[in-house]
Amino acid sequence: MKKVALHTLGCKLNFSETSSIGRQFINNGFEIVDFNKQADVYVINTCTVTENAERDCRQVVRRALRTNPEAYVLVTGCYAQLRPDEIANIEGVDIVLGSREKFDVFAFIDQFEKKDLACIFVSPTEDLSTEFGFASSGEGDNRTRAYFKIQDGCDYKCTFCTIPLARGGSRSMDPEKAVDKLSELLDSGYKEIILTGVNVGDYGKKVDSSFYKLLLKLTDVPGNFRLRISSIEPNLLTDPILELTAGSEKMAKHFHIPLQSGSPTILRLMQRRYNTAYYEKLIHRATKMIPNLGIGVDVITGFPGEGEKEFTETHHFLLGLPVSYFHVFTYSERPRTKAINMPGIVDVTERKRRTNVLRIVSQKKKNEFFSKMIGKEVDVLFEQTNHGGSMKGFSSEYIKISHPHDSTLTNKFTKFKILSHDGEQCLGEVVEKELVTA
Repeated sequence: MKKVALHTLGCKLNFSETSSIGRQFINNGFEIVDFNKQADVYVINTCTVTENAERDCRQVVRRALRTNPEAYVLVTGCYAQLRPDEIANIEGVDIVLGSREKFDVFAFIDQFEKKDLACIFVSPTEDLSTEFGFASSGEGDNRTRAYFKIQDGCDYKCTFCTIPLARGGSRSMDPEKAVDKLSELLDSGYKEIILTGVNVGDYGKKVDSSFYKLLLKLTDVPGNFRLRISSIEPNLLTDPILELTAGSEKMAKHFHIPLQSGSPTILRLMQRRYNTAYYEKLIHRATKMIPNLGIGVDVITGFPGEGEKEFTETHHFLLGLPVSYFHVFTYSERPRTKAINMPGIVDVTERKRRTNVLRIVSQKKKNEFFSKMIGKEVDVLFEQTNHGGSMKGFSSEYIKISHPHDSTLTNKFTKFKILSHDGEQCLGEVVEKELVTA
């Protein structure tokens, strides 16, 4: 039996789509193996959000060929859609598939044999279809957490972002099909479903629905499960969604809400669809409506025009927010974006310094959130055994929990009391081994 190895760069949406690619290979008689093992075919699903993601693509190709120099190398994803010629020139790459083509791999390949020149199959962005790959487990296919892609593309015009160029306009899965797919995931044994997309909150365009209406349908599906929203734009996190999250045990008490900058000036330059006053009110309203809510924040440092004044505004703004953690990204110039031609370029060394400053603040926020949760009971879904004889899980609030291995807890909702933390994870004791949420 031929073997294929899969590697994903980038976001949770990419993990979902890699799973879809993997199923195509399984249906054609392949066995999926770990990427570090010898395989006949290596598939790399790429990202283009940062400069490092593109560098990582080259490194992963080299890593695959060190394992098996004769292997067939397929590269797809956002980087492949935007810059296929660059990838085709990477030594050892055999085929480049665009954002549409990756959903029908075997239509473009009949023999997985090494070639002197890479083949490129990339449709124009405006021709992208609404095909959806829909599931992938969080870490290894342990049937615990699944990524469920319900939306693709984006109609926003943020000046730093290449995603609309790579994935096209916003489009959504049919709501009834989404309900059917969720039921399939639950029947397969998954207990936490992570709703993913490029702009999940924009769900509903062209299918006569909305994200809130979809959430109502999904939470009405019978079963013992919870839904987690991977990320949602602040202008799309509406009061009805907050109210549903507060009132339904099937909704994780956690949001990841991109900010990008705490400076009003920089937000305008980024062409974001909200201002700092709106964002601050949203965060306080959400935490008031949902006690102990976990909130993650995306922020970019070193955007053109971000002087010391603007960075200080961001620093102070983040310090004042009742959030749980940040994902801090160092701005990097992306071709074909408005920002690449903007004045006020920030020195790369200074960008990285600001990133480190905010990461320190993020750790402070995480420590404060964990400390606040000591003594509280949370609902945890335990996933797997670690090498040290412990198992991990995540609470509804997206708190990482560590506990001595107990096979009876695996893939079960467990009532857990937090007693301490080490800054990265929380420890405690099991209160109740089964939590019924249906």
